[in-house]
Amino acid sequence: MNRNQVLPQVELSADPDALRRVDFCALNTYKGSGFLGITALSRVAQEVSKIESGDGFHWKIDTYFEEAHGELTHQIVDLELNGRLHVVCQRCLESCTLDLAEKRQFMMVTTEAQADEYPIENDQLEPLVISQQFDLLSTIEDEILLSLPLIPKHPKGTCQAHASFFGELGGMAVESERLENPENPFNILKNMKKN
Repeated sequence: MNRNQVLPQVELSADPDALRRVDFCALNTYKGSGFLGITALSRVAQEVSKIESGDGFHWKIDTYFEEAHGELTHQIVDLELNGRLHVVCQRCLESCTLDLAEKRQFMMVTTEAQADEYPIENDQLEPLVISQQFDLLSTIEDEILLSLPLIPKHPKGTCQAHASFFGELGGMAVESERLENPENPFNILKNMKKN
């Protein structure tokens, strides 16, 4: 294919239903952007503690073809995500705001076998198998879920551990004192023997 040939560019719809059916098999480049509220992202919605106005993700996508020896080879997809959601802080068990900003790059391949053969050490490009009904919405949702911290917490010093974290011992002060002056385990056994 001629290096100077201009490929048609398709503008992607911001409608979530349209994002579930993108024809990446056509020899086109794609461009699009939009906003997805939490309710449009069913798997992400299962992770949130609450939904506030403005929660969701702005997305932007651009694709282009790489050239090798004067011919177009693989389509490259640049995806940007910026957004906010609320999750449960695992320290204080209250809702905490997470702001996420991610950039990902993918290489479109035609078969699962090509995706499996892709070098795992290349962490810059992730392979995706193209189809005429490619579910871009699921890919966006996957990247949001992968960006979530394993143990979400407020920034250090902005919250305190929830009392239930230490069990039903009458609050953190009792537990704190117990941790500083632990009871001798042999005394525990002696008390059990008396009872």
